[in-house]
Amino acid sequence: MLSGKRSPGDRAPWLGVWYSVHPMARRRHALLAFVQLSFVACGGTGGPTQPTPPPEPTYPVTAVVFYDENGNGVLDPNEAVRLPQVDVVVQGVGSAKTAAITGQAVVMGVKAGSQSVAIRTESLPMFFVPGPPVAVQVPQTGVVNLPVVLPIGSNQPNVYMAFGDSITNGLGSSDGNGYRLRLQNLLGPYLGRAEVINEGKDGTFSSDGANRIPGRLYRDQPAYTLIHYGTNDFNNQSCQVGPPSGCYTLDSLRSIVDQVKASRSLPVLATLIPTNPAVNPSENLWINQINPGIKALAAQEGALLADLNAVFVAQGGDLSRFFADGFLGDVHPNDLGYDLMAQGFFKALTQARSATASGVSFSPDFGFSAPGGRGRPGPAPPGTRGR
Repeated sequence: MLSGKRSPGDRAPWLGVWYSVHPMARRRHALLAFVQLSFVACGGTGGPTQPTPPPEPTYPVTAVVFYDENGNGVLDPNEAVRLPQVDVVVQGVGSAKTAAITGQAVVMGVKAGSQSVAIRTESLPMFFVPGPPVAVQVPQTGVVNLPVVLPIGSNQPNVYMAFGDSITNGLGSSDGNGYRLRLQNLLGPYLGRAEVINEGKDGTFSSDGANRIPGRLYRDQPAYTLIHYGTNDFNNQSCQVGPPSGCYTLDSLRSIVDQVKASRSLPVLATLIPTNPAVNPSENLWINQINPGIKALAAQEGALLADLNAVFVAQGGDLSRFFADGFLGDVHPNDLGYDLMAQGFFKALTQARSATASGVSFSPDFGFSAPGGRGRPGPAPPGTRGR
């Protein structure tokens, strides 16, 4: 105990015995001492640390998707339509959806330098064709304008022609406008501009529609033609006997769609809405047989399908609540029913093409020349037929 050093045995007699008996304990003790010396030799916790490099800065990219009515690639002052819910993509970074009213999307986290900005085609409504990707220098100094066009030739942008019989004409509605004004009031605020015009004629058959469509297309030159035709065909005896293929309805509708396409208008073909089940249950059986043919026709012809019948059926319960009172209530909707028709057309016209009910593989020009604005010829004069 005179020495300044103390062995493990001096601190505790039993500990010295334990060290002598257990050689592994001596090895662990020596290893611990070596690690402590190595740590001190390397500087320990007191040595210098390398600074963390700052993250690379990123920036937002803002784009607007607009309907380029004249196809010149420039956002002109009179072009008011903006497309909401469209995916704007910055290659290799990410995407953002355009907002309502403004059509604006902001993609975050974009690195500096030249970047490619584009529209995801499948997020556009049917018939719209996007322009090529746009190169932008980031950080950007302004907004990237991304044009989309419609293959409508010289037809009138933002004009929707409602074509059909007395249901299209609005019989049974309180204001006489049927679904037309209701649809216009949906499309206008959503897109920025829309006009729905009336070419419904009371008491007509689909075959009458096939005869009068050329004159209406020539007169109105609509961008879109909304077709709901055939309800009155049930009153023809030839359509009540035998399968739907024995009735002229599908042939007439095909003729209408073909003529619409030939005029560079965009066809929107509707399934027939139900009739009042309290008055016309037998006609509803016929309608349920003819509507699958209308759906197939839309797919075959590249027309946009508006499944109006499904909109009514989805309401459930007694559908007679959607039909007018009195003698008009056999086939004509009331205001609630016309609201449903407007909603069905609106959904078809505005939903992304990836969600279209017809599953059409769409060729935007119906086999015509490459898409553009309004530079191609419009409908030719039809003569006197159907005028």
